[in-house]
Amino acid sequence: MAQPSWQPWQPWQGGGAPQPWQGGGVPQPWTGPGTPATPSMLASHADRERAVDVLRAGYGEGRLEQPEFEKRVTRAYTARTVGELALLVADLPQGPMPLPAPVTPVPRTFLPVARPQTNGKAVGSAVCGVLCLVSFGLTGIPAVVLGHAARAEIRRTGEGGDALALTGLVFGWVSNAAWAVLLTLMLVAAAVSA
Repeated sequence: MAQPSWQPWQPWQGGGAPQPWQGGGVPQPWTGPGTPATPSMLASHADRERAVDVLRAGYGEGRLEQPEFEKRVTRAYTARTVGELALLVADLPQGPMPLPAPVTPVPRTFLPVARPQTNGKAVGSAVCGVLCLVSFGLTGIPAVVLGHAARAEIRRTGEGGDALALTGLVFGWVSNAAWAVLLTLMLVAAAVSA
């Protein structure tokens, strides 16, 4: 499909051939995209509004001066055929020209922070530490061993879960200390009764 060739706009000074949209000269059929095959088809109100929207966009972009814009809008509202409307907007882009958005990098402040992976031994230490309460301290030793191993790995690799490892250590040491006090009291009681 052939596109209309672009020619710079030159205002009609009353001499020479007038522009097609000014009503002088022989109208030429417009074969732009989306135009019906028959330029002599009667224009609807929606066709006129679309042409005026294109004219407004051209005026907003500085492609038309105000007097010329006003003349073309008046002519658009009095146009009878689609061909007349096409001649009014033939030298304008069919809508506002989009400007490419500048690509700017996002500052590190606004980038999402990658959360470090939680250490598995830290999770195991916390679970064993909490289970000390219901298992009467039998999981205290695994909680302490896993807690110390997890904290060493966390310092070395930068993983998350230090609070979980510390929770497991606290519960594990309290449980082990309670068992140590209980065994000491039992030994003392056995030695005293013997």
